Amino acid sequence: MHWLPRSIFWLFGLLIAGVLAAVLAVAVALAMAYPNLPDVSELADYRPKLPLRVYSSEGALLGEFGEERRTLTPIKEIPKVMTDAVLAIEDTRFFEHGGVDYKGMLRAALANLGKVKSQGASTITMQVARNVYLSSEKTYTRKIYEILLTFKLEHTLTKEQILEIYMNQIFLGNRAYGFAAASEAYFGHPLKDITVAEAAMLAGLPKAPSAYNPISNPKRARVRQMYIIDRMEENGFITAEQAKQAREEPLKLRTTSNSTRVHAEYIAEMARQLIFAQYGNDAYTRGLNVYTTLNAGEQEAAYKALREGIMNYERRQKYRGPEKFINLPSNAQEREDAIDDVLANHPDNGDVIAAVVLDASPRKITVARADGEHFDITGDGLKPVESGLSPKAPPNTKIRPGAVIRAVKNAKGSWEATQLPEVEGAFVAMSTQTGAIRALVGGFDFEKNKFNHVTQAWRQPGSSFKPIIYSASLEHGFSPATMINDAPIFFSSAQTGGQPWEPKNYDGTYAGPMTMRTGLNKSKNMISIRLLQAIGAKTGQEWATRFGFEAAKQPAYLTMALGAGSVTPLQMAGAYSVFANGGHRVNPWLIARVTDHKGRVLSEFTPPPVAELPQAIPARNAFLTGTMLNDVARVGTAAKAQATLKRPDLYGKTGTTNDSVDAWFAGYQPTLAAVSWIGYDTPRNLGSRETGGGLSLPIWISFMQHALKGVPVAEVQAPPGVVSMGGDWYYEENARTGGAGSLGMESVAPSEGAGAGGAGATPPPAAEERSRILDLFRN
Repeated sequence: MHWLPRSIFWLFGLLIAGVLAAVLAVAVALAMAYPNLPDVSELADYRPKLPLRVYSSEGALLGEFGEERRTLTPIKEIPKVMTDAVLAIEDTRFFEHGGVDYKGMLRAALANLGKVKSQGASTITMQVARNVYLSSEKTYTRKIYEILLTFKLEHTLTKEQILEIYMNQIFLGNRAYGFAAASEAYFGHPLKDITVAEAAMLAGLPKAPSAYNPISNPKRARVRQMYIIDRMEENGFITAEQAKQAREEPLKLRTTSNSTRVHAEYIAEMARQLIFAQYGNDAYTRGLNVYTTLNAGEQEAAYKALREGIMNYERRQKYRGPEKFINLPSNAQEREDAIDDVLANHPDNGDVIAAVVLDASPRKITVARADGEHFDITGDGLKPVESGLSPKAPPNTKIRPGAVIRAVKNAKGSWEATQLPEVEGAFVAMSTQTGAIRALVGGFDFEKNKFNHVTQAWRQPGSSFKPIIYSASLEHGFSPATMINDAPIFFSSAQTGGQPWEPKNYDGTYAGPMTMRTGLNKSKNMISIRLLQAIGAKTGQEWATRFGFEAAKQPAYLTMALGAGSVTPLQMAGAYSVFANGGHRVNPWLIARVTDHKGRVLSEFTPPPVAELPQAIPARNAFLTGTMLNDVARVGTAAKAQATLKRPDLYGKTGTTNDSVDAWFAGYQPTLAAVSWIGYDTPRNLGSRETGGGLSLPIWISFMQHALKGVPVAEVQAPPGVVSMGGDWYYEENARTGGAGSLGMESVAPSEGAGAGGAGATPPPAAEERSRILDLFRN
């Protein structure tokens, strides 16, 4: 056996040679691969994809757009507790090793060769290499490139730079990249306010963002959070007492229902479209910050007012039945799972929550929410769905166990059964002096219907358009005191060129002679028609264009006097601003400033003073029309405005179209114009008793209660060219000559016309008396 030592020698030599050959092969492979590695020096000036962000004028976040939701945060601004949590679970020796954990790599390789579950031992530097430059596939080739890149990163960047990149680059679920964005996404507050418990929860996300999502997988997320807290304590990052407090701390997760973000989805989308038109796809990656003219407080007031107005209308509608029916298993866990599954497809809509009925009777409904809460609906809370609780209710509308219904808390704090509305609405408010949009709500719910009814809905304005006709008539000798006959009018087919037309007042009654002012107060259709007939439909059409209305959308027919043309709520707000600011045309605008991610201003808009804006109508015309609109809000169809808000500087006009298809209120306080509208997308009757005063005016009042809080009462001064006589206002020249003293009075007997026009109406003074009174006002 003398050959045995020699054989061992040769075998040992062959093994050494093999190892050297393998090392040489790897070295050659590395040498060949290294020159092909990407240049990592650019990471020294780390510039990740940053989303487009839209803000209110005060800096409240309204919306984000981009594939990656990220807030670039320097390492010095990241709380130590957050980096400690990450290091505890991902790489405790990060500041000690050279980028590669050799023991961990060997352990993972042996496990993978043994065909057990694939394992990894990536350090933070290796994860940066992979996340920035490589795919996540688990192959040896990719691993070699990852190691090479790791060495290159460690050689090029400092540890702090590498950690900063990791903390901002890593994907953490919910479209959040980086821990600053994740803090907002999961907890609704800035990273600087993170607690130990929250940091441990976020630190568990890099391994599997979906599996450890605390919102969708709270149990698994909780287990991993506890493990990370243990690791933080074991490695000396926190004390035993801190660990105990962290384990006991209840997490307040951010959900749709408790989100504190301003509800301004329609505004954010408008801003996105404007910025995209200028910057293209770069808008979603450059980290642009768009500051709008929106006032966050007023926006929330508008959002709540519109939704409340729509839901109040919905209470009066017939119950259409549950949204879905499911079978409820007898097993408790299976029943809970079934409820979770169905409510996942029927999420809460703001304060209108979804729930599954567990038990139902005409006296009580017991329901379960997605979060496991059970509650009862009783008493008046059942009224909106009474028909669904009747024993005679059809199967498709019957409320029974397994039915998915909606509920909302009423003003008293008790639950009320309801349904998601089919009707839509819009609200917009803008500065009358600059045109800056202060609040805009384009519909009941952006996720349900992205159509922006403020800017895109062309609807008939009804009586809210009448002030435009009244304004035009002032330039043709008429005055607020002109007597006009509220009597039936008939237009034959020969006169119309088509079908005969016999317009009627809203209530079908006629009051006879009345002043023009009273006609607007009472929204008398006959008064508006006679005025437009007197000045000419073409004249009325031309006058409307001065307010920003399109001539093509306002056909030159007498029906224009009743608001039969087409307008948008935003156009109406702009038009009423003309009356409010002394006759100047203001264009609505939204974007005040655009900056890059470092805050450098890229563009900025400063509106010109109102006095420099185009004079759409004479100041005295705006003033006289304003006095009539003020009466509407004081004693007319919108009297509830001044009665509720208890201030005299309110102006406006209700609007209800034929068959109650559209309900409007357009009005202003001298500094702020606002318009509310309610109607169906596919026009249909809102209800025989539904009007602009009943539907849209309460929305306007609710908003103004917030917007005008602390705003001094405005005192409007009479401009040159007008005089006050006999309790009314006149153009100076009409006060002397009399102007158009009456209209449509040919068939009225003298005794019938005297003193007519409703309670409180004052007959216009005779021409000689007007001249005498006018002289009293001359110097």
